[in-house]
Amino acid sequence: MTVLELGHIIAGPFCSMLLADLGAEVIKVEHPKGGDAVRDSSEVGNSSFNYVNRNKLGVTLDLKSDEGSAVFADLVEESDVLIENFATGTADRLGVGYDDLKTINKELVYCSIKGFNEGPYEDYPALDPVAEALSGVMSVTGHPDQPPVRSGTSLADMAASLYGAISILGGVRQRDASGDGQHVTVPLYESTVSLMGYWLAYTQAYGKVAEPIGAGHPNWAPYNAYQSADEEWVFVGPSSQAQWEAMCEVLDTDLHEDARFSTLDDRRDHREALDKGVAAACEQFEAEELISRLRNAGVPVAPVNDTQDVIDDPYLRQTDALGTIHATEGDGGDIDVPRYPARSTRFDRVENADPPELGEDTDAVLEALGYDEAERERLRDTGAV
Repeated sequence: MTVLELGHIIAGPFCSMLLADLGAEVIKVEHPKGGDAVRDSSEVGNSSFNYVNRNKLGVTLDLKSDEGSAVFADLVEESDVLIENFATGTADRLGVGYDDLKTINKELVYCSIKGFNEGPYEDYPALDPVAEALSGVMSVTGHPDQPPVRSGTSLADMAASLYGAISILGGVRQRDASGDGQHVTVPLYESTVSLMGYWLAYTQAYGKVAEPIGAGHPNWAPYNAYQSADEEWVFVGPSSQAQWEAMCEVLDTDLHEDARFSTLDDRRDHREALDKGVAAACEQFEAEELISRLRNAGVPVAPVNDTQDVIDDPYLRQTDALGTIHATEGDGGDIDVPRYPARSTRFDRVENADPPELGEDTDAVLEALGYDEAERERLRDTGAV
């Protein structure tokens, strides 16, 4: 497939990156002056740009110019998919909305990632935290009696991107059968609401509003992050009676003999006292020994890694989960970023390629479209590319 991306920041670029990882040729189209809003913007902005724009070709076009629009029409004619995450109405004003482009390519599968579906909210400004706040994600993240906090990553943007990629593949499947394209709209808000589904079911079934749960979960006890003797945080979560008893035995504690903690129901009823007891048992061991004892006993356990710990995790190297790219923004240099995580017996992920410099592949793409050197020079002179 050939995919055109009119994307910026996270949602659009992450969606097209997923398709690039599966082998699609993705052409990222940016304005000649500045390009993607997070190019060379800040340390975090640069880092997000480098990650979500790998494995793409970079083309610059001024879609407000007649010449740029004409080149873009040629690209659309040769493409299978278009992904855009402009603000509502922007694509139509630029003449690159679905109704404009389906006249050029009736087989085009056009994906719009927006804040909301059509309805009372559709014109509201939307960002990832707006969707997290509206969806209830903020209300269950963090700790009770503390201010709401957003997820530590762009959860809503990436949820919408994943639904976008799935929907695009469904649209392409239908297109291959019928010969007709379609317009898929994927909203940040509703996509994030879908991640809250079981909490919404809980509220309706039991008349209770979900509360912040920290690192725990109301269904299990103990199930939390505890500190070790060397002051590292370790998540411990026995999820069966056998695991609970094994945990107590390897941590040399008699908590399992306390009547208050005999069954899961008992442990949930006495969660506060239980957490104090488990915390006291965990702080007798340094993190490495604590994790080793619990893993060997078959108890779910994990260190609470920071980002450097994740980068250094030897497992990710052994499983080829990370791939090296050369950062085009910030300080530059080689960095390791996650690759497509799924595996298949019939296909593999493509190898990581560097994110494009602004307009890096414009000449090559124009030449492939049939523009000779003189025509390309004229387009540069007019500022169309």
